[in-house]
Amino acid sequence: MSASRGEFSSRFGFIMAAAGSAVGLGNIWGFPTQTASNGGAAFVLAYLVLAFCLAYPALMAELVVGRYGQANAVSSLKKISKHKWQHPLAFLVGFGGIICAGLILSFYAIVAGWMISYTVEPVAQLVGAQEAASWITGQSLTRNLLFAGGFILLTVLIISKGVENGIEKWSKRLMPALLGILFALIAYVFSQDGASEGLRNYLLPDFSAIFEPSLLVSALGQAFFSLSLGTSVMIIYGSYISKSENLVTLGASVTLIDVFIAFVAGLLIIPAMYVAQEQGVQIFDEAGKLLSEDTLVFQVLPALFDSMGSAGLYVGFAFFALMSIAALTSSISMLEAPVSYTVEKFGMDRKPATWTIGALIGAVSTVILLNFEQLFGFVIALTTRFGQPLLGLMCCVFVGWIWHRSSLLKEIEQGNPDAASGWFWKIWPWYIKFVCPIAISLVFINSLR
Repeated sequence: MSASRGEFSSRFGFIMAAAGSAVGLGNIWGFPTQTASNGGAAFVLAYLVLAFCLAYPALMAELVVGRYGQANAVSSLKKISKHKWQHPLAFLVGFGGIICAGLILSFYAIVAGWMISYTVEPVAQLVGAQEAASWITGQSLTRNLLFAGGFILLTVLIISKGVENGIEKWSKRLMPALLGILFALIAYVFSQDGASEGLRNYLLPDFSAIFEPSLLVSALGQAFFSLSLGTSVMIIYGSYISKSENLVTLGASVTLIDVFIAFVAGLLIIPAMYVAQEQGVQIFDEAGKLLSEDTLVFQVLPALFDSMGSAGLYVGFAFFALMSIAALTSSISMLEAPVSYTVEKFGMDRKPATWTIGALIGAVSTVILLNFEQLFGFVIALTTRFGQPLLGLMCCVFVGWIWHRSSLLKEIEQGNPDAASGWFWKIWPWYIKFVCPIAISLVFINSLR
């Protein structure tokens, strides 16, 4: 690997970076919201099954492609193509993933900006700046542009430092901080009245609801979104992994951490909803439907924090700081996908490439904010409901049907010499060839109804 591309300096560094990409608002904001909207524990069970049965095999496909190719997503997919006619398809899948990552970051920055504004608001209240505090959490175009732009700027500054000094260094700092705040908040919420009812709803499934099509579609989309699949991100990260590392265990570690933090986030958010309900905040309508799905953390939880008196300012600050950190660990990887392609394809230096791509994504975020009602939900559905599953499926097709089996095994054996005799190689190749494409296709087709 050329020194100019960079490489993760340690196994821990990669796991923190890849887990950071996987662990974001999709886990801490999206997963609990989806859980509350889709039958509680039934959704949790479906998510856990799909994460390991479909998302993990697809994650492994992307990591293997990346480490073999040692390049951006487009170049890596072209390297495993056996015939020239497959190159346009490789470009479509690789570049489609890059565009998908950029579009996700464009709406992600808006939501992350909201998280940062709610982190700053308690500080403004503590210093007596009440008017500023009200403006910070008000839905104004100026406020949204300011905080979304600030978040993109922060992401650009980290990515411009490169793989080891930017992505890896900050992932190793932010992920432990995220976990520390998360567990401290869980301990606090568990001590409040109403938490036990939320815990029962979260942990005791209604098995009859598990096979509902809408629940399965939501669970698969959540698994793909939280693991950054179909965005070229994991192909890029795979290209930065040393050849001496065991990809099978690395991929399993990332999946376990992602699922673990999503599950733990649910232990915070779902009981917190019922604590808020115990204190007079309306969570569900008369039919039992969640009142504020996408805006749950901005309506229900601030109301809960307000009911805590002065302590609520500190708890609210800690919670939204947690959300902001989670957003940043994911945005780092999403910006790296288009930046790595630009650097390698056009020979640009990393810093100007990062600032250029960051500016483009900022422009898209601005367009979304100026046409919020029409574009915000549309871009989310386009990328997470359609783009990611389809692109993830195509990556499975490349690995299962286009890549030579002997070459694939040889790549996996680097860092894992006994791979051929292990259970992973006995199951995964046919699984990625048949089961994943068929299952993902069926769930996707059902989502179009």
